[in-house]
Amino acid sequence: MINDRELVLAIVYTFIAFILLTVSILVFFYYSRKKIIQKEIEKKDLEITYQKEMLNAAILTQEKERKRIARDLHDDISSKINIISLNSHFLTAPSLSEIEIHEITSNIIEVSAKVLESTRRISHDLLPPIFEEFGIHVAIEELCCNYTKSKELIINYKNEYQQEIFNEIETKNHLHLFRIIQELVNNSIKHGHASKIDIVLEKKKNKRILKYTDNGKGFDLENSTVKKGLGMKNIESRVEFLNGNFKMNSAIDQGVQIHLNF
Repeated sequence: MINDRELVLAIVYTFIAFILLTVSILVFFYYSRKKIIQKEIEKKDLEITYQKEMLNAAILTQEKERKRIARDLHDDISSKINIISLNSHFLTAPSLSEIEIHEITSNIIEVSAKVLESTRRISHDLLPPIFEEFGIHVAIEELCCNYTKSKELIINYKNEYQQEIFNEIETKNHLHLFRIIQELVNNSIKHGHASKIDIVLEKKKNKRILKYTDNGKGFDLENSTVKKGLGMKNIESRVEFLNGNFKMNSAIDQGVQIHLNF
């Protein structure tokens, strides 16, 4: 039979074992929870870092646009206005012959026409007039048409839903989608030397899908230097505004394939 002393010891050992087990479980949960929290912190840090990169990319893009516009205004428009001003001053000179007046006037008219053309071009680069008048679908059609005028590039644009597909996203995001397509086409021409581009917009349930492919020379996806040179940060920052998901596939001599859900 178990005497009282053995019974007490058994109870004590059982209690100690229970305490040790409880402490072990608490320690286990503490460190497990600590690891989970650490992982969450690291994840949040990565998200914050990514968001900062996207914000910096957006800011750099805006600065690039400002510099380009400033350069166009200074080098193109400002210089032409100076020519107009100078020629207008010549008209005030005494004893000008009819031929001289005609030449100066013709020069003013010619340069004024070039100023108007440059103004239209800068305005078009900022926001194509057709974009506001007829919407993004027609703007994309015009973009494709303008690029294919040289006959050296074929762009097939397919959108069975037309404007309907764009009505499902906020109007303020239409320009982001347009700029993404514009940037992709520029990359295909400038970096890929593509002769054929396919742009397809379609719907699947609650998602809209942009499929973009070209037959260019492609590039190595592992080469981060090449990717940075393709203006991908600019595209990714616009994808963020669309709350979209962007995937790219490419290989040397196999063109580029883009899949964007938004």
